[in-house]
Amino acid sequence: MLRNTLPILCGLASVSTAALYETVVETKYGAVQGYPAFNSSNTGNLTNWKDITVWKGIPFAATTGGSNRWKAPQPASAWNGTLDARNWGNVCPSATTGNNDYTIDEDCLNLNIWSPASSADAKLPVVMWSYPAESTAADPLFDGGGMADQGIVFVNYNYRTGPFGWLAHSELSAEFEAVTGSNSSGNWGMLDQFAALKWIHANIEAFGGDPNHITVQGQSAGSAATQHILYSDLTKGLIVGAIIESGVRDPHDPLCTSLAEAYTTLEDALEDGNTYLSNLGVSSIAEARELSMEALINGATGTTREDTIMFEAVLDYYAMPDTYLNILEKGLAHDVPVITGNNKDENGATYGLELSLAEYLQDLNETYSGEWVDRFLELYPANDSTTAAGAYNSMFTDRSKVGTWFWTQLWYEHKSSRVWNYFWDHAPPGQTSGAYHESEINYVLNNLYATDLPWTAEDYAIAKKMNDYWASFIKTGNPNTLSKGATEWPAVGTAQEVQHVGDGWGQIPIAWSKKVELFKEWFATLVAY
Repeated sequence: MLRNTLPILCGLASVSTAALYETVVETKYGAVQGYPAFNSSNTGNLTNWKDITVWKGIPFAATTGGSNRWKAPQPASAWNGTLDARNWGNVCPSATTGNNDYTIDEDCLNLNIWSPASSADAKLPVVMWSYPAESTAADPLFDGGGMADQGIVFVNYNYRTGPFGWLAHSELSAEFEAVTGSNSSGNWGMLDQFAALKWIHANIEAFGGDPNHITVQGQSAGSAATQHILYSDLTKGLIVGAIIESGVRDPHDPLCTSLAEAYTTLEDALEDGNTYLSNLGVSSIAEARELSMEALINGATGTTREDTIMFEAVLDYYAMPDTYLNILEKGLAHDVPVITGNNKDENGATYGLELSLAEYLQDLNETYSGEWVDRFLELYPANDSTTAAGAYNSMFTDRSKVGTWFWTQLWYEHKSSRVWNYFWDHAPPGQTSGAYHESEINYVLNNLYATDLPWTAEDYAIAKKMNDYWASFIKTGNPNTLSKGATEWPAVGTAQEVQHVGDGWGQIPIAWSKKVELFKEWFATLVAY
């Protein structure tokens, strides 16, 4: 919404006399008006909530519809007057499960900013948050007020997913080559992520942020986005750190092909693109660009899972410079500090799992082969359904912790920046899935106020500790530097240990040494990803 006059912000002067919501911010594209992020003291752990300004729905690129569909994000148009940043922007199609509070539209490349700055001269550290799959930047789980309370400018954004974000096709590759020189296509969503980062670098100073001090952070599919930013030549010099939650693992682990960081070869992506156009009933990209959003979503869905096209990142050697293993072994990533880790009940491990002994043995035989079945069964034994469920969960939890530690050792072969590994095991209240995938997000962002779980004093205390670690890292590149009374968190070294966070604090073994060695030997027999 654009307007030529500013509203009278009644009563706000008594709340704060220096917050940026009292003025108009000038970006390179036009003026923008923000608003108080909070209107009451019901803000959990926050102490500086009166000073936090939020701007919603600021476009960082042009619409991705029409002729811009399946193109790299195009520059946003400048606007006249003042952009009223009161409401969330549109949500990208297939990025959400369909919450009626959001407008779904291909004109969706917009971002939201929370800043505690009192002027554009503040030069505060900045963090860019990338959300997980089937979500949006407007989700309360990703509210940035808790991080802004720590003196940090927090930015989240929307990006294309599904067929809108990852379609490859020979016609698109030809178009892309004419612009970039790279005969490839498919990573439109990844290029959206890069474009958001570049917009932040170019404009965040006006919101009190330091464009030369940007940390990228994300969880699950958002951790894949963060990982790709860390790895890509196209983002060189733009970041000072990366926080990859539920993300990295040993590139030899077959889970790399099925979890959030999964990617496909360009050859396979092009084949899927041909199948997709056939499903749509069209023979050219020009015809596909004339179809509705709904038709494009339906075209990806088959009658069975095997028939469904799983759109994902593409190894194009442009946005994504190489395989994960080669990126590490060739030292292609940006040399910046990293936080990365895993949750107890995710990526194979399931709280309250019901599994028979027969099902456990069947899974072992499907996952491993030959001597490996007996070797894993020896270290993860079971003799009934109870022990089978425990062994199964233990095996997958260890696999995540060990794989992340192995990734870190590969990182150290060519990088001097430190890495901190964590293992989260606190189960939020009011649910029965344990320390599930995404369960750490409320705590690291310290935004328990934004969601409606029955939080306890313990939850607020844990959130304060977690947020202190994360905020310290964003500010200094070390989670310990500014943490207040927190347990020391050593960077990963040669010791096979990980930082326990949540229901306990401090270093614990990643797994029994015999199990670590077993995973190492098994991974060595597999094709790297």
